[in-house]
Amino acid sequence: MTVQQASVPDSRDRQLRSYDYTLPQECIAQVPAQPRHAARLLMVPPMDATLEKACHQQVWDWQQALQPGDLLVVNDTRVLKARLRVRRSGGGLAELLVLEPRGDGQWLCLARPAKKLRPGDQLWLEGLEQEPLSLQVLSTDAATGGRLIQFPAGCDDALEIEGVLERFGEVPLPPYISRHDADDQTRYQTRYASRPGAVAAPTAGLHLSDELLAALQARGVEIARVTLHVGLGTFRPVETEDLTQLTLHSEWVEVKAEVVKAVDACRQRGGKVIAVGTTSVRALEGAAQAGGGRLQPLKGPVDLVIQPGYRFAVVQGLLTNFHLPKSSLLLLVSALIGRERLLGLYACAIEHNYRFYSYGDAMWIPPEAVLETARPCR
Repeated sequence: MTVQQASVPDSRDRQLRSYDYTLPQECIAQVPAQPRHAARLLMVPPMDATLEKACHQQVWDWQQALQPGDLLVVNDTRVLKARLRVRRSGGGLAELLVLEPRGDGQWLCLARPAKKLRPGDQLWLEGLEQEPLSLQVLSTDAATGGRLIQFPAGCDDALEIEGVLERFGEVPLPPYISRHDADDQTRYQTRYASRPGAVAAPTAGLHLSDELLAALQARGVEIARVTLHVGLGTFRPVETEDLTQLTLHSEWVEVKAEVVKAVDACRQRGGKVIAVGTTSVRALEGAAQAGGGRLQPLKGPVDLVIQPGYRFAVVQGLLTNFHLPKSSLLLLVSALIGRERLLGLYACAIEHNYRFYSYGDAMWIPPEAVLETARPCR
């Protein structure tokens, strides 16, 4: 299959409908690969090669594609047990998905059924051998359709609320995963997850086992950590047909000075900056945008939209999973290699029975597969 990248802007790149594709239900992964690095890996060919040159390997083989001196940037966010089952004052049950703090123990939550949770309502968290814990619905959040919920004192940030969530909560697996298992509490976390705050995993990182991480470092590949707490944007589908008008919900990011130094050192020695997952891309590029095009330390919200036509400032290659149709993540990956080429690769993956979404297989986009017009200028 040959897909030529257009040399002039394609108006279809700015239409949401252009990012749709049909995925058979059986291609949606329900269980993770064991071991982690046994997931399949679609190796994207260089930009001047046809898609028939794509190779089919395993994530373990990825180490051979990296060179000593390359820098992997991973997202060290930790997924909270953010799904809570609550009892309403009338006796019925409801569900909350804890999203982000709003100060003074107040948290924005998605609610189901939302219409049953009205401002002023009392809610109760219940658990085996646990004293019930009282919550209150404060208001409706117009921007998200969620509810502002008052938690007990001392639940002001992710680190402080984690104790409550550990007692009463569940890992918030995506709705397309129908199978739930006790192993999800560890398999839906990366091996380097350390900073609590996400409501969904940075899924490309789920493929990196301790053995693979050790092999990469033994090869001379360096690893740097950024933090992006995956939030509401993961659960809100893109609904803006005209993508020139697209805005995204912000997510909290921290890129430390040591990451900036690691990126600078990588460039100076001629290595490549490789992002593990789209969240690492968004963190790095958001920090660069805040720095006027130059990577600088950043701590705070990022609402950067990355879609075709974007010139990357930092990222030169990407390890990523296969993403949902019409998603902001599909736009981001299209910005690297082109929309038509990406959809052609997805068709190839479906034909070869790759597994899609959070627990699915992976795709490797090396620097030579990135559009010339999307590559960092320096």
